Amino acid sequence: MAKEVAAKIKLQAPGGQATPAPPIGPALGQNGVNIGQFVSQFNERTKDLNGTTVPVVITVYLDKSFTFEVKSPPAAVLLKQAAQIAKGSGVPNREKVGKISPEQLRKIAESKFKDLNAYDLDQAEKIIRGTAQSMGIEVEGGG
Repeated sequence: MAKEVAAKIKLQAPGGQATPAPPIGPALGQNGVNIGQFVSQFNERTKDLNGTTVPVVITVYLDKSFTFEVKSPPAAVLLKQAAQIAKGSGVPNREKVGKISPEQLRKIAESKFKDLNAYDLDQAEKIIRGTAQSMGIEVEGGG
């Protein structure tokens, strides 16, 4: 018989560097999850992401056990890394803060594809291009 789900928790945490501090500790604590156990398992599974913010969906069961699924990093985080900038533009239509190549755009679209609502890679690229545009990041040779 399948275990009964008590709660689903969605968080964003730094890959390989999660701590019991907020937002992780309080969110898990109120559902009775062993915080130390989650943090160690999460850090082990995401150690290769080295501090990159990743979304995680934690399913908590009535017996206080849990499972979790790590999603791919948000497009904005990947775009900031590719353009080597600290943050997006406050006025993206006037103030451009960085550039990425079409190859970098395709690579980001490929890594995000399974989490995007797109049928093919070209559509995924358009979604990522829109995110870049709203952050003030130009795609070289953009269309």
